[in-house]
Amino acid sequence: MPDSPKREYFGTDGVRGPYGGPVVNADFFARLGAAAARWLAARGVRSGSVLIGRDTRSSGADLVRALGAGLCDGGAVAISAGIVPTPAVSRAVVLKGAALGAVVTASHNPSTDNGVKFFGPDGAKLTDADEAAIEALMAPADPGRVPPPPDGEEMPGESILESYVQAALRILPPDSLRGWTIALDTANGATCNSSAAALYFLGARLSCLGDAPDGSNINRGVGSEHPEALGALVVSSRSRLGVAHDGDGDRCVLCDETGSVLDGDEVLAILATHALARGTLAARTLVVTVQSNLGVDVAVASAGGRVIRTPVGDRYVAERMRREGASLGGESSGHIVCFDLGPTGDGLAAALKVIAVMLETGRPLSDLRKVLRKYPQLAASLTVREKKPVEGLPTLRAAIAALEGKLGESGRVLVRYSGTEPKLRFLVEGPTHAAVRSGIDSLVAAAKADLEAK
Repeated sequence: MPDSPKREYFGTDGVRGPYGGPVVNADFFARLGAAAARWLAARGVRSGSVLIGRDTRSSGADLVRALGAGLCDGGAVAISAGIVPTPAVSRAVVLKGAALGAVVTASHNPSTDNGVKFFGPDGAKLTDADEAAIEALMAPADPGRVPPPPDGEEMPGESILESYVQAALRILPPDSLRGWTIALDTANGATCNSSAAALYFLGARLSCLGDAPDGSNINRGVGSEHPEALGALVVSSRSRLGVAHDGDGDRCVLCDETGSVLDGDEVLAILATHALARGTLAARTLVVTVQSNLGVDVAVASAGGRVIRTPVGDRYVAERMRREGASLGGESSGHIVCFDLGPTGDGLAAALKVIAVMLETGRPLSDLRKVLRKYPQLAASLTVREKKPVEGLPTLRAAIAALEGKLGESGRVLVRYSGTEPKLRFLVEGPTHAAVRSGIDSLVAAAKADLEAK
């Protein structure tokens, strides 16, 4: 993939940071909204509608108002969708014929963070080039000058949640989950109403966790980043499976009936191999990121398919899926993209797709997951003050080269900066847990030596 255009504010998944910080505040969001409107106008779209959703963070209402005011100041029409999952906005942009969609969210980050991600008229996330072009149109900072809504009126609203739930319900036959108990963790986030409603309509009995948002408890000890409590709930409630989302609902992490956690790689392996067996996996191709376990490649190849890898980020997965004519892709973090349902990660759709496999095969999740035999893998991260280029860290570069030489074709090494947090991330796969642990320790020590050097 060619180098991405340089962007100052946009990262792997939109703009994100601490609320009240230099980029996540009302002034910045107003300027960003105005720039997005100017970008639309430059593309020949004037007075286009922009659908804005958000998650449950208390800071979201302020940022939606500011973003909407900026959009209107730039000539667009801002429409509030309220608290809705990210994939609901992606879908509604297409159905409503909107010029853009925006979701004010910091996804799986803590409640003190917030951010925004944009979707084009096709429901897909904007490209790096699009984001760079919007940044180039931003006016200078003017603290305290957030333009008011036109004529002092409140932003008009649009209800999109019901149609999103109805679309999800079409994945399974009516009442197909009658007699099932499912543990559901909605991370005190945007899916509290939608995922529960869909599963109830299908006949399931629910044991719920993370379903009482108060504006400050999103992702706190619950959700896809913290599935331990969900695993315990699965066991205590005797559920068939557990489903966990992140704060904005574009991720899916599962627990089998024993309470053991399945990550996105396992979900993708189940869906891909099942589709290959039925002859329904488009281009016989699964698209994943560089972070997915090597075992995914082995499982898919054994079933007669192929795996293609992209940089980290579900939008890069979706972009590659379009180029390859693929229908399924995603990330180990739980972003699962099913093009027959939408062009972005959808936690509810992914969960229902896996349940469909369970219903069709009659096999429990603990058995289905055996299709993926993971290579030993460890990940670590190091908080940094400055994201110095890895190429300029000589001790770390030497450690990477030595480890890659040692592992050969029996493993791999990935070192990258987070696109959403001030962290240097490490991932090592290898033939044994001991080799992986030793490799991770050597990389972290080398990075510390470089970053702490005067």
